[in-house]
Amino acid sequence: MKQAVRQQIVISGVGGQGVLFVTRLIAESAINNGFRVLASEAHGMAQRGGTVVSHLKVGEFESPLIRPLAADGLLALKADIPDAHLLFMGPDAWAVVNSLAPVDLDSGKRGQQPAAVYHYDCDGLAADIGNVKSANLVLLGVAIAGMSHGDKIDTPLFCSIDDIRHVLFERFSQNKKILDVSVRALEAGYDRFKSMRKRP
Repeated sequence: MKQAVRQQIVISGVGGQGVLFVTRLIAESAINNGFRVLASEAHGMAQRGGTVVSHLKVGEFESPLIRPLAADGLLALKADIPDAHLLFMGPDAWAVVNSLAPVDLDSGKRGQQPAAVYHYDCDGLAADIGNVKSANLVLLGVAIAGMSHGDKIDTPLFCSIDDIRHVLFERFSQNKKILDVSVRALEAGYDRFKSMRKRP
């Protein structure tokens, strides 16, 4: 079992982007490592195009909902993030956003600006690998790849790529096509962002 963690993550997007699927993958990886997990679809509707946000808590928590200014991180599958989602960001929070260009999350309508905001064109990479619906797994791979702060490299999420890969194998062991597509998307985001991070 890994060292105990306490992490609160907001996962934001719209219906059809796989917000809840990513939430379940991260939750199952936590359970596999012996961590307590609380998850909730906080609000929004999961039909295609409707706003969806889920809250995920890993560690010793009592309530499944994240309080405002308390989240450790944000995974955003859409660059146009509702201010209501951003209100959860804590003072040292990180954000990983599916966006071609840098994203300004300082809307002036909330109390905290995330300490670190990273963006990557997950839709574009998903299209490049031939599966436009896999941007959610690309984004998850990007978040796991680790972020560079000068000479220090931090990985925002508690889980590793091996943890998520294991969950995918558990879920899709009987469907090799879905398994291969899913793992490919996850690894594409991880490998591409990691290679970019190493550039001088």
